[in-house]
Amino acid sequence: MKPIRYFLLLSSVIAFLLTSCTTTNNEVVVYTSVDQVFSEPVLKEFEKRTGIKVKTVFDTEETKSTGVLNRLIAERNNPQSDVFWSGDPMRADVLKQRGITEAYRSPAASGISEVFIDNDYNWIGFSSRARVLLINTNLVKPQDIPSSILDLTNEKYKGKFTVANPLFGTTSFHIAAIFAALGDEKATQFMEDLKKNGVVISSSNGDVKKKVATGEVQMGLTDTDDANEAVKEGAPVKAIFLDQNGFGNLIVPNTVSLIKNSQNSENGKKLIDFLLSVETEKMLAESCAQMPLHKGVPVPSTVPSLDNIVPMKVNYAEVAQKSEQIKEYLKQWARQ
Repeated sequence: MKPIRYFLLLSSVIAFLLTSCTTTNNEVVVYTSVDQVFSEPVLKEFEKRTGIKVKTVFDTEETKSTGVLNRLIAERNNPQSDVFWSGDPMRADVLKQRGITEAYRSPAASGISEVFIDNDYNWIGFSSRARVLLINTNLVKPQDIPSSILDLTNEKYKGKFTVANPLFGTTSFHIAAIFAALGDEKATQFMEDLKKNGVVISSSNGDVKKKVATGEVQMGLTDTDDANEAVKEGAPVKAIFLDQNGFGNLIVPNTVSLIKNSQNSENGKKLIDFLLSVETEKMLAESCAQMPLHKGVPVPSTVPSLDNIVPMKVNYAEVAQKSEQIKEYLKQWARQ
């Protein structure tokens, strides 16, 4: 009997170990550069609907987009994240070029324009912001509102406008897109002319909003979600879409990517499907005035329509490469 009992006991232990090894944690890890106040409610709703626990790593305001990006690059051989939710496509394309993400053709992407989807499905865009010029309407007369970003080099705006540090966040994306659109020579001259015209460098887009709202400066480049917050706070401000008769206004979609060799890839795919859904776009439209990429999503009246904006034509892979090329120049520019 002893050999039989021993065999049965050994079989039970082996079965238990095999079951333990094949059981996956009911969780998903997401790194995001999107403001916690806006992204966290969406992730909590995913938890509520699916029962999957979401562990989130957020960026700080000052290192927006670069903190989690650098962490993902450092962890490439031992991924700790399953999903990267980026505030712009440039960072997602950097990860693609480094082989850190993998393709996932989410069914929830149906209805989203291919303009906002990576050719290989390493990232997919959803709810978008736009870069705008926020003006203080108490300080800027209608006839003095710039129509182009290039107008900010005009002497009449000297020392009266601000931009966030171009090494971080959507500002770095914006500047890289300008370099791609104008070419290195013209874009470099534009940046030098901004410096000569007394541009004030703010710590973040939120700081730009604050400076314009309080009248510390007359105008500044920021995102539509920051502009919307200033309006909701009752500040005397207005958002201006620039270059509508020129190369267009930069549109900045969120993107989501699946991390290669992640520990919870199936749950990662479920989270990606949820982020790309109409429900998520509706939530983000209501919370921070983001513009849906799906058609027919009900949004508040304060949310502008992409149909009414002339967009800048952007090759996101080219802009990602350009961002790397001009990084050292922008470091020097920001220190001057």
